[in-house]
Amino acid sequence: MRHFEVNWKSKILTPGFLLLVSLLLADINFGLSQSITPLQWLFCLVIALYLIFLLFHKHRQTSCLAFLVLFVAFISFAINQNQQNFSLKNSSVVTIYPDQIKVSGNRMFGQGKADGKSVLVSTKISQMQKKELLSGYSLYLSHLQGEVKEIEPATNYGQFDAKKYYLSKNIKQKIELENCIIINKKQDFRDVAHHVRFCLQKYFAQMPPILSFFSSELVLGESPSQADQSILSNYRDLGVIHLLSISGLHVGIYTLVISTICYYLKLTEQETFAICLFILLIGIFLSNGQAGFIRASLTYVLDQIFKFQKQKITHFDLLGLTYIIHLIINPCLMLNVGAILSYVLALGLELTTKLTSFKQSFALNCLLTPLLLFHFFQFNLLTVFFNLVVVPYFNWLVMPIVFLNLATFKLCPEISWCFENVLKTCEKLIAQVSASKLGLLTFGKINWWQCVMLTIFTAILLAFVNEKELTKKRRLKAIGGIATLYVMIFFSIHFPLTGQVTLIDVGQGDSILISTPFPRRVYLIDVGGKLNFSGQKTTPQVNKITIPFLKALGISKINGVFVTHQDFDHLDENSSNP
Repeated sequence: MRHFEVNWKSKILTPGFLLLVSLLLADINFGLSQSITPLQWLFCLVIALYLIFLLFHKHRQTSCLAFLVLFVAFISFAINQNQQNFSLKNSSVVTIYPDQIKVSGNRMFGQGKADGKSVLVSTKISQMQKKELLSGYSLYLSHLQGEVKEIEPATNYGQFDAKKYYLSKNIKQKIELENCIIINKKQDFRDVAHHVRFCLQKYFAQMPPILSFFSSELVLGESPSQADQSILSNYRDLGVIHLLSISGLHVGIYTLVISTICYYLKLTEQETFAICLFILLIGIFLSNGQAGFIRASLTYVLDQIFKFQKQKITHFDLLGLTYIIHLIINPCLMLNVGAILSYVLALGLELTTKLTSFKQSFALNCLLTPLLLFHFFQFNLLTVFFNLVVVPYFNWLVMPIVFLNLATFKLCPEISWCFENVLKTCEKLIAQVSASKLGLLTFGKINWWQCVMLTIFTAILLAFVNEKELTKKRRLKAIGGIATLYVMIFFSIHFPLTGQVTLIDVGQGDSILISTPFPRRVYLIDVGGKLNFSGQKTTPQVNKITIPFLKALGISKINGVFVTHQDFDHLDENSSNP
């Protein structure tokens, strides 16, 4: 298409080369980084062969460079995969950073470093140890007594897969300690940086609840407490959860503000770039390496380098180069759902540059819908309209208030409560709309090949529409074809021809789902409560397991619930409604 053919002054690379290499890398990485079926292997092989053919056919002179990039990426992946697991020894020591652990009651849990590898750590602690852990400084755990375990995968359809999630963070094991000794660690530069992040966590925790939540999300990329899940759920149900992700929006704001200040200070472009680079590196650390923020930062840095070298690069190739570098840095990138959504969204933005803002928003939501259905099983039909309302509120009210409060909270706490009341009123309205379930459709989990097919078809359609290479009649036919696919998949999920009886794995409890064939009726026998000996408030089993399982099957209504008896392992009194 004409959009890809932009003048390129480089004598080595040609337009589209880096994009093709990045797609080939993504395909190979997907096949190597996950446990996939033979059919998925075959699909990945066919896609890889087709992309290799395109590289030889369109970029014959640079094909050797493509294989060099693939070789470097493969070496990075192989080194990552061949890292030996941590084994507990008498001399073993775990380093823990204050901003990566949580202390609740008499227990500590979080992330640590053991023999250079990231691991999950949990242990009982005394009051003295609790005081040391809350000091805000990096510490050593030595004289370890406990057990090293593999992180368990999901055992139910639609359940959150902890193993895959932590693997995307390069964490493969967890250490459950029965006893340990805490030793002070000599603080180096990295420890000081983690101490600063810990101080920010404490600073945000002192703020009013909603301001604390937004500050933590927009600066640190984390939710400070379990109570904030309701706000996350509201934004997720309305289809605007992306506003809470640290990504391109934040990079754009940071670089714009810094560039404006540097302009008035009469600094050169190179000096401005150096300052922006420094701030972005700080942002990457503070956000705990959020994939979206790294992608946007890398794109900005590479774009500036090409400008300084006076070489032109298409936006597609710039995105491809960003992905290649990001993947070499983090070989587990394709396991991160946020990273996949970020790159697909960035690609969608480039495919729809010539559309109006409303049409572009609608097109991007269509492009992301297959991925949302594959990972989250539902989407909001009115997302485009909610974006038109919530995005300006977020950009022009939430973000200015949050960043203004960061500077004024200690000086004048009274103003913070005024800010809090404003946000509380607005968030209450958002919660009411979310509670109404307006436009929310529980579609169900689609298969991997359905997700790939719908994503590819939608991307091709957007590319042709953006270039105006389709007549209105053909455009309507293409849209109708994709809509027909969605309807067929929806009916296959919601109107099954067979019934099912499923024993839901809820641990030591019981829970059985029975559904009849078309017309489907659903019955649940017991809801699988979990005994809690710690006394700490935990997320109910039904919210973690049963409700996601039902949503994955496209079930939004249960016709009957039967509780065999009143034992805690058969019911969950604290669960929320599906």
